[in-house]
Amino acid sequence: MALDQSFDDKFYNYDEDSESALPDPDSDGTEMSFLEHLEELRWHLLRAFASIFVFAVIAFIFIKDIFAVVVLGPAKADFWTYKQMCKLSDYTGYADLCVKKLDFELQALGVSDQFTMSLTSSFIIGLCFAFPYAFWEIWRFIKPGLRTSETKAARGAVFYVSSLFLMGLLFGYFIVSPLAINFLANYQLTPEIKNQFDITSYMGVIATLSLGCALMFQMPIVAFVLSKVGILTPGFMREYRKHAWIVILVIAGVITPSPDIYSQVLVALPLALLYEVSILVSRSIQRARLKDAQELAN
Repeated sequence: MALDQSFDDKFYNYDEDSESALPDPDSDGTEMSFLEHLEELRWHLLRAFASIFVFAVIAFIFIKDIFAVVVLGPAKADFWTYKQMCKLSDYTGYADLCVKKLDFELQALGVSDQFTMSLTSSFIIGLCFAFPYAFWEIWRFIKPGLRTSETKAARGAVFYVSSLFLMGLLFGYFIVSPLAINFLANYQLTPEIKNQFDITSYMGVIATLSLGCALMFQMPIVAFVLSKVGILTPGFMREYRKHAWIVILVIAGVITPSPDIYSQVLVALPLALLYEVSILVSRSIQRARLKDAQELAN
């Protein structure tokens, strides 16, 4: 009886903090040393960088076609985004929205600029295509260190992170970059000054805005992590919602230097939507934490 009572006490006093003490069914029962963890991390990072390298090599093989169609796309008046802006112009009657001409020329000033730009473009494209696999490799290293409840809560992390990255990348490339390029290309102090952009500068704008949006779209993931560790709460986010919207409008104004309100709203709306989604994510984490606390109390 004493033995049974001891077992019952241990069973009913069990909490999720003790999950880390349970043996991993996939492990051999031995703990890895610090150096072994570093070695394991090294191999995950090597495989991640190898995937980026493979996609970069493939991109470099087809770099001429990629550069002409993808990289230089926002520099042409027949780009998909500009066509949609002209349709929106016809619908709203706001003629300035329609982009009929981009008054600038691209040039390579350095001797090796075109070759360097080929390598840089190939690496960025390789990074974008290899991101899901590279993140999966990093997640494989992190996941064994999580408790069972944390692993369940983070189920589908690779899918959600990769999907948000892709959506942000497309948003930056098709929406933000063309708006910025259009404004900068048509802005002139005087007609005597011609816009002749260095290809390195042009590529920097496209890459920075596209990758920047891809990172900003990770806002719900950041909210999930911060809420999980108890730093962020839905009440805090709702309390400072107005402040967040002001910050979002400022960011939209900086990203899209165009003075028209349509461009800023077009950029600000998805960011505001992501903030609201982040509130919902944080609220779901708080509800799960309160439910677990009530179950333990009972």
